[in-house]
Amino acid sequence: MEARIFETHAHYEDRQFDEDREELLKSLPLNGIEFVVNVSSSLETVKRTLELTKGYDFIYGAVGVHPEEALELTEESFAWLSEQLSCDKIVAVGEIGLDYYWKEPDPAVQKIWFERQIALAREKQLPMIIHSRDAAKDTYELMKAGHAEEAGGVIHCFSYAKEIAEKFLDMGFYLGIGGVVTFKNSKKLKEVVEYAPLERILLETDCPYMAPVPNRGKRNSSLNLIYVAEEIGRLKGCSTDEVIAQTTKNARKMYRI
Repeated sequence: MEARIFETHAHYEDRQFDEDREELLKSLPLNGIEFVVNVSSSLETVKRTLELTKGYDFIYGAVGVHPEEALELTEESFAWLSEQLSCDKIVAVGEIGLDYYWKEPDPAVQKIWFERQIALAREKQLPMIIHSRDAAKDTYELMKAGHAEEAGGVIHCFSYAKEIAEKFLDMGFYLGIGGVVTFKNSKKLKEVVEYAPLERILLETDCPYMAPVPNRGKRNSSLNLIYVAEEIGRLKGCSTDEVIAQTTKNARKMYRI
C-alpha cells in the first residue's frame, strides 16, 4: 500500500488500551498509519492526550470537552483548557458539541459550553471537532450563530441524513467517516458518502469504539481504517489508494500538518 493513512479521530488515552498501548501505537507506522490525532473529551483526557503527543512523533492532539462532560467546566477550568491549546502539537479544539441521546447534562448547559468552545476555536484559529448526536438542528444553529465557519473543522462520526450533510458541507466543514459506513444497515450514511465530495471526507475510527466489519463489536484501532477506506472506495467508484491519498490530503489541510 503506497498511500499513507491519516487517522483523524482516536482515543488512545482510553483505559481499554492500558494493557498494550505502547505495542499497538508502535505498530501503527509499520502498518501504513502516518498520522494520528488523539482527541480529548474531558479535562483528565486532555492531560493524557498531551502525554501521548510528547511520546510519539506521529501523534497530534485535540483539546476540548465533550458535551457529556460539560458539567466539568467552570470559568477556572475553561481558562486552563484555553491555555492547553497553545501546547506543541495541539491542532484542534475538540471534541465539542451537543448530545441529546442521554438526559444529562441538561441541553442548556451543553449549549453554553459548546458556544464558548466555538468562540475559543475562532479566537485560536484552530479547526473544531464537532460531536453531534440527536441534535442536528441545534448544532447547526449554534454553529451558524457562532460563525463556526471562520475556524472550520469536521462533523465527527457523521450520523445524519444527506440533507443535513449538505448544510454542514455548505458551511465548509468536513465529514468524519468511520466504521459505521461498513455496517449493512447504514443505508443513510452510505448515501451521504456517495453524495459528499471525496475532498470533504476524513477517515476516522473513534477507537476504541465503532469497529468496522469484519471486526464489528471488538475493540477498534487505527489498523481497521483500511476497511473504512475500502468501503468508501466502493461507494465512490474509486480505488482504496485514491481514498487514502485524498483523505490524507484533506486531513493535513484541515489540521495544518
